[in-house]
Amino acid sequence: MKKFFALTMACAMLTGVLSGCGSTAVVHVSDADLLAADTGTTTDETTTETTMEPTETTTEEGETAEVTGAHPVKTGLAVQGSLSSSKSAADGEDGLGQADINIAAVTVNEEGVIESCVIDAVQIKMNFDGAGAITSDLTAPVLSKAERGDDYGMTAASSIGKEWYQQAQALADYVEGKTLDEVLGIAVDESTKPTDADLASSVTISIGGYIGLIEQAYNNATDLGAMSGDALSIAQETSIGDSTSATADALGALSGNVSVAAVTTNNGVITSCVLDGIQPKVEFDATGAVTTDLTGSVSSKNTLGTDYGMSKASAIGKEWNEQAAAFAAYTVGKTADEVTGIAVSETGGAADADLAASCSIAIGGFQSVVAKAAK
Repeated sequence: MKKFFALTMACAMLTGVLSGCGSTAVVHVSDADLLAADTGTTTDETTTETTMEPTETTTEEGETAEVTGAHPVKTGLAVQGSLSSSKSAADGEDGLGQADINIAAVTVNEEGVIESCVIDAVQIKMNFDGAGAITSDLTAPVLSKAERGDDYGMTAASSIGKEWYQQAQALADYVEGKTLDEVLGIAVDESTKPTDADLASSVTISIGGYIGLIEQAYNNATDLGAMSGDALSIAQETSIGDSTSATADALGALSGNVSVAAVTTNNGVITSCVLDGIQPKVEFDATGAVTTDLTGSVSSKNTLGTDYGMSKASAIGKEWNEQAAAFAAYTVGKTADEVTGIAVSETGGAADADLAASCSIAIGGFQSVVAKAAK
């Protein structure tokens, strides 16, 4: 009974902890911390147990029950985009093709409780003039908001002096330990900013879109091999190199290509992996007028599923999401360096016959983003 009480108190104390973040909005709250209320190893505010070995405890009725330190968790990823901030060129000012890509990943235990959460976003911007000519450098790297860190520049405008990545980290921390219903029940005002005093002290941005994204990641979560205590991280790689200026005969376009990976790792070894991609596109004519419908959201390749339309052109009859899932499964048990070292053919596909049977597309982009997430 004393152990049960200690465990209960430790969980209650950990629920409200907001960990600081570095260059990424990655949350690492180990279940070893949550499960270890009755050992002599002490951290800042609670006791933890470093071993993941099964132990025995006695219930109130005197029965012996096995307590296992690690348990399976599901891994889920969600990616969604918006083009609503794009605008036509006017009054001598350049037009703007802008795609805002939001990303969330979670791990979920058997009880439906979120054990870890990561949030990030990519803001793609490309300018064009009144003649539809691109004026931006298409070779410049496109970093996520978490990767940009303090350079994103939100601190000066923030009423609490917090940068975007810090607020995203705080929200990710806040949903840990909650069920989906509890996450959806987080109180917000009319602009979807949090009204809970504890959360509002560290998050003042609108969170409605992120809550919806966490819900999607939660619903996407499946058993892929991850265990409690595994570190969850995400990575993205974005290119706008396929963008084109408008001509008298053809529309110009911001053409983004975003690859996303969510991985869990244990001592540097991948225990689960999810891949997704999204291709936002904003078209404009030779007068600099945007012709794309900017309302609604942009779906990821996984969300599109068979509507993405790769299976008909695929030599193995597989859709993009099926091939991405096959490659993701192939990386489980590998380190980042081993993923980078996966052999490729002259055409960029997998050289391994088993992998090529289920993934025939070029895999270089997959290798790069998975290795980045796993490091």
